[in-house]
Amino acid sequence: MIEFDKVSKSFWTGKRRKVILDRASFRIELGNSLGILAPNGTGKTTIINMMAGLEKPDEGRVTRSSRISFPLGFMGGVISKHTGTENARYIARLYGLDPDYVEGFCRWLCGIEEYFDMPVATYSSGMRSRFSFALLLALEFDIYLIDEGMPATTDAEFNRKAGSLLRDRLQKSTVVIVSHSPEIISKFCRSAAVLRNGQLYMFDTLEEAKRLYDYEA
Repeated sequence: MIEFDKVSKSFWTGKRRKVILDRASFRIELGNSLGILAPNGTGKTTIINMMAGLEKPDEGRVTRSSRISFPLGFMGGVISKHTGTENARYIARLYGLDPDYVEGFCRWLCGIEEYFDMPVATYSSGMRSRFSFALLLALEFDIYLIDEGMPATTDAEFNRKAGSLLRDRLQKSTVVIVSHSPEIISKFCRSAAVLRNGQLYMFDTLEEAKRLYDYEA
């Protein structure tokens, strides 16, 4: 479970204060995957980082009582000068998992062959996305956090394998996706919310959320 209790978050842009959340309260329960619709520039990444504990609210409290993943695409635990092999084994030890399993899983899913034994700093953006998503799926979480859905890669085989694995995980896990695209959310979530004017408006169905999203777009 993730619960926001009267949470406020804002940033100074240099010209004005940009409000992400304004004393917002909501709860995400296990077993109820949620898609959050929000236009670009409204704070999608900030809100998902707050769920993960990577950013703290200005006011209010965020409570996490489950195993919450790092956001898809987050590379904060990855050391760029180390190889994919070294990073996979390091992350495995951090989470108390078998390094051989995590390395083998990531090597298989990434499909980047000899680059897996090269420093992550030498990877293209697509290869880094694949490596990040592989790490996410190699670990077991109750709630998976995804910013804008699938990783930015044009590799069809990776997308097929990663998408299939994510759908399998959803049978026993929960996902939270923040995106500007209802089509991405519809692949994984039935319920949805709309981030608008510092509040998160929760709906039982994506169709209801989409009506508000389209109306205010």
